[in-house]
Amino acid sequence: MKKIKVLLFTFVVLFSVNLKANADILGCANYKKIEQNYNYAKTVYKQVDDKVLDLQKFLMQKEKEYKKIDSPINRKNFEEQTQKEYKAKEDTVLKFKVAKEEEVYNNIINATKAVAKEKKIDTVIDYRMIFVGGVDLTDEIIKYLNTKK
Repeated sequence: MKKIKVLLFTFVVLFSVNLKANADILGCANYKKIEQNYNYAKTVYKQVDDKVLDLQKFLMQKEKEYKKIDSPINRKNFEEQTQKEYKAKEDTVLKFKVAKEEEVYNNIINATKAVAKEKKIDTVIDYRMIFVGGVDLTDEIIKYLNTKK
């Protein structure tokens, strides 16, 4: 009976040590903070904003041209042509935006993987999912992204 108790005690100790070790390899990161402090992301989002602004300027210019048209038929044709041009420009801007957002996301994910590997952390989850514990990698991921070439 004593051997069973010793064996059971040893098992419990090893199991609890293992649980503690596993708790230390959980990382967390604040995606929004990373995105807001990632220099490349700032540049890309500024480019997207500039393209949206150009789209607004396009509409303002077309509105000025529209006001100069006297004939209802010419106005109708102008509206149709402008709609087609606007749709094409809008689609281009939207594709650019989606591509750049995906690129930023992938860069952040790859940086997170690299930092986690360096810190020997198996799993990284969103910081909002952890109440207590874990290792916050947010600042290290930002540093990695902004210093990588």
